[in-house]
Amino acid sequence: MSQRTYDKAHLPSRHVTEGASRAPHRSYYYAMGLSEEEIHQPFVGVATCWNEAAPCNIALSRQAQAVKSGVKSNRGTPREFTTITVTDGIAMGHEGMRSSLASREAIADTVELTMRGHSYDALVGLAGCDKSLPGMMMAMVRLNVPSVFIYGGSILPGRLNGKDVTVQDVFEAVGKHQAGNYSDAELAILERIACPSAGACGGQFTANTMACVSEAIGLALPNSSGAPAPYESRDQYGEASGAAVMELIDKNIRARDIVTRKSLENAARVVACTGGSTNAGLHLPAIAHEAGIEFDLFDVCDIFHDTPYFVDLKPGGQYVAKDLYEAGGLPVVMKELRKAGLIHEDCMTATGRSIGEEIDRITREADGKVIHSVATPITRTGGVVGLKGNLAPDGAIVKVAGMSAEEQVFSGPARVFECEEDAFAAVQNRDYADGEVIVIRNEGPAGGPGMREMLATTAAISGQGRGKKVALITDGRFSGATRGFCVGHVGPEAAHGGPIALLRNGDVITIDAQTGELSVALSDDELAERKKGWSGPRKTIYGSGALWKYAEQVGSTRKGAVTHPGGAGERHAYMDI
Repeated sequence: MSQRTYDKAHLPSRHVTEGASRAPHRSYYYAMGLSEEEIHQPFVGVATCWNEAAPCNIALSRQAQAVKSGVKSNRGTPREFTTITVTDGIAMGHEGMRSSLASREAIADTVELTMRGHSYDALVGLAGCDKSLPGMMMAMVRLNVPSVFIYGGSILPGRLNGKDVTVQDVFEAVGKHQAGNYSDAELAILERIACPSAGACGGQFTANTMACVSEAIGLALPNSSGAPAPYESRDQYGEASGAAVMELIDKNIRARDIVTRKSLENAARVVACTGGSTNAGLHLPAIAHEAGIEFDLFDVCDIFHDTPYFVDLKPGGQYVAKDLYEAGGLPVVMKELRKAGLIHEDCMTATGRSIGEEIDRITREADGKVIHSVATPITRTGGVVGLKGNLAPDGAIVKVAGMSAEEQVFSGPARVFECEEDAFAAVQNRDYADGEVIVIRNEGPAGGPGMREMLATTAAISGQGRGKKVALITDGRFSGATRGFCVGHVGPEAAHGGPIALLRNGDVITIDAQTGELSVALSDDELAERKKGWSGPRKTIYGSGALWKYAEQVGSTRKGAVTHPGGAGERHAYMDI
């Protein structure tokens, strides 16, 4: 056990533990079984997104106990608390998905309020599903406390007919079933075996993408994101994370010493080279915003453009998170990036060492199967590409991992839908034609509200075997599991009067991921004339409550769809109050 002693004169918890005036506060701690020694040690918030909504969250409570053990063994006092999670797999394809992106803000807000209200000195955050990862990291950067992030781990793949299967296969099987190419019995078998354990979706979807980001950005311990959720070895990462946060307190290394412009660029590199989720184009700017760093969608996409794609993960590739872990995990990926000079090595990490120093410790090399050599990548540019043009002045984003160069260019007439439900019904009824660009608008952060993911629609198209015959654009989002030529985050969104609001059936749209173009064959004058006749944002059913409040506050997709002024608007530092 560590022999540390602490002077809490400069730690927030002094406000609830030190001096005669805090005797009432201390009485509460004695009521919970704390000793005098524990009361006068640093208080570490151990925040989890545990709930029974889905397998991605179910193991977090157990893992939190390992974190608490690591804190206690290093003379800290852990205080466990929970926050919400909205799990996309359950929310997908119906009104519930409107709550997903808004939950990211709620997670950051509730963690902040809990930390502030109880004057905790540091934070270890555990998260397992898509929005909970960035939400937890946003809270760390917002508070700027010594912080360590730990991912709950991925799910194990299911096995069917000798092949790995994931929940992506189930969504696509629904499309096959609707097309008459998959029987009721086959679907019943697949849905029972696709998700055989606790953990987040196994491909390089949003959860695993942001888990990789947590390591690359420096908030998580090296390789801690890799081990699947059921592995008992995750407890070792939990204990090590608890010990690490105590070292950060000792050295006064805070979240913003770790999260810098350079570390954000490292994180964007990792998203690109692994063919990660387009949602990273929202979450990286949002994390940057908390620190007052200007780092928007265009900055992210510039990095995506010149980063090779060399990690062969689903949905564009063949392998799942478990395979990446067994191939050496993200540390080996970052070692390859360093060989190409694509990593800022001087960035601080939660270990107290730099990224470069951590890479120096890695002895394994790319296996050439899951992790290709950066010198011989799968493609020379990243698996995620930014687009811009007269249809998206504020940008858009598309995942091209696994697509050939020829498949990355598409031009065709628009088929416009006012919401996802209308588009999904048309796809179910096959009321669309090959060669068309399906447009789903009014699904942005404000217009949705909530910026829903379109996985049900895109999976149905793919399941019908038409994923390469049409393209799709939206001011909403796509799941990390989406396949096909699907462009999301089109900005400005329709609710803000963006050009997507002005499209009509038959307008010819061009998408070129090679040149970064998203345009419609309309002159500036024609667009301006249509804008004059625009009737304004579509009315939604949300006239009160959390989603109304979110729609009123949320900013542009380009800057991360955030709801407050961020680090640039700060007037105090929490740790220094």
